Amino acid sequence: MAEHAPSAAGADIDADPGADVDAAAAGPADPARPRRSAVTRAAILAAARDRFAADGYERATIRAIARDAEIDPSMVMRYYGNKAGLFAAASEIEVHAPDLSHVPREEAGARLVRHFLERWECDETLTGMMRVGVTNEAGAQRMRGVFAEQIKPVLAAVCPVPEEAPTRAALIASQILGMALCRYVLHIPPAVDLGHDELVAWLAPTVQRYLTAEQP
Repeated sequence: MAEHAPSAAGADIDADPGADVDAAAAGPADPARPRRSAVTRAAILAAARDRFAADGYERATIRAIARDAEIDPSMVMRYYGNKAGLFAAASEIEVHAPDLSHVPREEAGARLVRHFLERWECDETLTGMMRVGVTNEAGAQRMRGVFAEQIKPVLAAVCPVPEEAPTRAALIASQILGMALCRYVLHIPPAVDLGHDELVAWLAPTVQRYLTAEQP
C-alpha cells in the first residue's frame, strides 16, 4: 500500500492536543512547543512499534500509525520523513549491556545472559522489534546490528583476541536472540517454562566460551 505524502496546509493538526504546531504559529519563544513536540514524537513511536509488531514492516502504513497515535499523517511525515525513517527511529533499541570489566572472568557469561533475560522481560519494545525481525529482512538486519554493535564494548573488556570481537559479538547475539525468539515470540513451551536460573545454567557456558575462549 502506498504511503501518503504530507498533507497540504490545513491538515487537521490542531485536533491533537499534544501535536506540534508550525513555527510560524507557535513562535520560537513558545515554551510549550518543545513539550508538545516530545509528546507527539513519543505517541508516534509507541504507535509505530505496536503497528510494526502487529502487521510487520511491509503491511504497516503511515496512515494506520497516525490513526493509532490520534494525529494527522502529515505529522508523522514531518518528524520522520517516510516509513523507513520511522522504522529506524522506532527500532532504536538500547540494551544497556553490562560492564563486565569488574565481574570475575568465569562469571561473565552468566552475568550477560541474566542481564538480557531481565531486559527482555521489562521492555516490550525488544519483543515488538523481534516480531518485526521474524517477518522482515529490514527488521532482522536492524536487530542483528543493534545487538552486535552494543555487545562490542562488553567484549572489549574480556575478549582475548580483539580482532575477533565482531565475530564473537555475532555469535553471542545468535544465542541471545535465539532464546528471545523461542521464549517471547514463538512461546515454545519448554523455553517459556524455564526459570531464569535454569536458562542461565544452560546458556551461560556457551556465551562464556564466545566471550573468553582463546580458540573455538
